[in-house]
Amino acid sequence: MQTLFVLDNGRIRRENDPDRSAGPRFWLAGCRSGNIVSIGAEVNDDVAAEVASIAKLEVPFGDVGGRLRYHERYNALLCPATVEYGLVYRLPHSLPLASSAVLIESESERGKGLYEDLAVNGMPQGMIDLGFRRASDLWPPWCAVMVNDEVASIAFAARISEVGAELGLATAKAYRGRGLALAAVAAWSSLAPLQKRHLFYSTDRSNTSSRKVASKLGLPFVGNSVRFI
Repeated sequence: MQTLFVLDNGRIRRENDPDRSAGPRFWLAGCRSGNIVSIGAEVNDDVAAEVASIAKLEVPFGDVGGRLRYHERYNALLCPATVEYGLVYRLPHSLPLASSAVLIESESERGKGLYEDLAVNGMPQGMIDLGFRRASDLWPPWCAVMVNDEVASIAFAARISEVGAELGLATAKAYRGRGLALAAVAAWSSLAPLQKRHLFYSTDRSNTSSRKVASKLGLPFVGNSVRFI
């Protein structure tokens, strides 16, 4: 929670990303030992208090595929446009890297050169298709896998705080299915700025490709999360 959001007296002010994105109206995450909850700062105080009191009655949210017991009550109180269920995995530091892929780290001289080149010449179409509009969308620290001098896959800090970092991962469509995402994640987990932070990997339950990456890497499953947006 401290990594994902900017908090104000325990309430979610916004997402903890460089884009300063709007945060969810209600967020709950849990494992088998218990749950943690936060509510958006824009939610009426009386509604927030009622949601919080209901959330205390939830069972630990630690089983894959679990759903909130009081999902419909939250719906009625918050009237969300979207509800997203996610999975959270622990990402160990310094995962073994069994790959001959060409890797470029953001803090290296090659990484700084790549960033400058993208800033001047623009993003390649494969990266634009993934939502990277400009070089500043590459949130450091990052590690890119290069194929034919193109960014084929990139692991980056989707969220980062003093205590933790959440992995972001994107692979250009033309290069999927070649194990490049695994190489990017393993290299990212070894970056020096991340070694004193807790690392985690999270994904929507419906994202089968992302879940396969977690499975292939053998990441330990922690628990579930849910966002009412």
